[in-house]
Amino acid sequence: MGHDVPPGPGGTPPRLPSPVVEVVDPRFAGRGVRLVLKRDDLIHPELIGNKWRKLTPNLDAAGGRTLVTFGGAYSNHLRATAAAGRLLGLPTLGVVRGQELADRPLNPSLARCAADGMRLHFVDRSTYRHKTDPGTLAGILRATGTEDAYVVPEGGSNALAVRGCRALGEELRDTDGVDVAALACGTGGTLAGMAAGLAPGQRALGVPVLRGGFLDADTAALQEEAFGGRRGTWSLDHRFHFGGYARTTPELDAFAEDFEQRHALPVERLYVAKMLYGLVALAAEGAFPRGTTVAAVITGAPFPAPEAAPQAASR
Repeated sequence: MGHDVPPGPGGTPPRLPSPVVEVVDPRFAGRGVRLVLKRDDLIHPELIGNKWRKLTPNLDAAGGRTLVTFGGAYSNHLRATAAAGRLLGLPTLGVVRGQELADRPLNPSLARCAADGMRLHFVDRSTYRHKTDPGTLAGILRATGTEDAYVVPEGGSNALAVRGCRALGEELRDTDGVDVAALACGTGGTLAGMAAGLAPGQRALGVPVLRGGFLDADTAALQEEAFGGRRGTWSLDHRFHFGGYARTTPELDAFAEDFEQRHALPVERLYVAKMLYGLVALAAEGAFPRGTTVAAVITGAPFPAPEAAPQAASR
């Protein structure tokens, strides 16, 4: 995926390269650090941020087959896949973690998936944990009548997605003065691809939004699958998950609201806010030498829209 790309699903052309906007924030400027925002949230109105970069190559590979993928009850990835299916006329099936949700009213995120035509299949949490085991996956596909489907992993991170995200690093390679490119991480695919596209001397910083410390190995494995080995200079800081998957705290909400007011940027809470909080903390610790330019990649937007409902999102 280079800078010249065809119109996306629904005929809407993507905005690539995504814009880069410098913001003046005394928490950085006071330390001699320049902060820019890489606005991947503006790429496409429905396939927002890294979802465009990860899904588009998989949509091409699907060749018109049903798309089967996985996610939690507030999954950004499920919503993006459902939207892509509607725009392209592809059947989609979302395998949702939590059998107990099957008899409950759909939350706004799953309701959006259903409205976009996605068929939802709820599984118990044990089955979900083993969804990548060949036998378990085959059973899910049999149960849903989708044996011939194209399967996209949870979060959309596979070798195709990682190679698609390399263009993000290449765009930042061409952005004047960027030393550190930072983003929030769920499954590691965007970090794996971005790091591979950066120039020598630039480094990628991932802020995991889940607990567990597993993303170092997962990101390395994705690079091995996509490129045959480790690429670029990258690291993860595991301190800013705020309790883990789909968790926030009053402190994080207050930080996000303050950032929104300072910079007129709608801040998605469960990914983007944690990354921005981590960067402010790192700047305060003196982690960035004076003269450093940090690019914060805005990988998603709030859902529902801030004026419509409280924000919610997840993998």
